[in-house]
Amino acid sequence: MRPDGRRPDELRPLEIIAGFQKHAEGSALVKLGDTWVLCSASVENGVPPFLAGKGQGWITAEYAMLPRSTHTRSKRDPGGRGKEIQRLIGRALRAAVDLKQLGERTITVDCDVLCADGGTRVTSITGAWIAIGLALKHLVARGTLADLSALKPPVAAVSVGLVAARSCSICRTSRTPRPRST
Repeated sequence: MRPDGRRPDELRPLEIIAGFQKHAEGSALVKLGDTWVLCSASVENGVPPFLAGKGQGWITAEYAMLPRSTHTRSKRDPGGRGKEIQRLIGRALRAAVDLKQLGERTITVDCDVLCADGGTRVTSITGAWIAIGLALKHLVARGTLADLSALKPPVAAVSVGLVAARSCSICRTSRTPRPRST
C-alpha cells in the first residue's frame, strides 16, 4: 500500500476540466491525484524562422512550476530540468498533430504546475494534448482550419516505477537492484 492508500498498481484519481481559461484558444486543468497542472494553448499566425515558407506549422511548449507548488518555495526560472521537460512535452505534441495541415501557425502550450505531488511531466503532456485539441476545434469553428484531421491519435502519459525491486503489474517488469559500489 502506498502512503496515499493506493495499491501498487492503482493509478492516481484523474479529473480534467476542459476549457478552464476564458481567453485561451484551448485549455485544460488536469488533476492527477494531488498534482494539478493548468495547460493553455495559444495560436499565433506565423512560424519560427527555420520553418518560414515551408507550409507547415509548429508546436512548442513552456513548462514551469509555480513557486509554492511544492513544500518549499522554488524560483520561477525553469532551469535545466524545466527546459528538458518543455522539450519532452513539445516533442510529444508534435507527434500528435499533422504539422502540414496546421498551416503556417504556431501553437504554444503553457503548462503551469499549480500543485506538485509527482507526475508533473506526464500530467502536462496529457493536459497539453487536450488543450491543443480544443484550440484546433476553435480554429475550425472560426473557419480558419477546414477540419480536425490535423489531430493524430491522442497522446497521454502515465508514469510507472519500481519500488524495492517489486514487480509492477502495469508495466509487467521486474528488476533486481544492483549492488552499490563503495
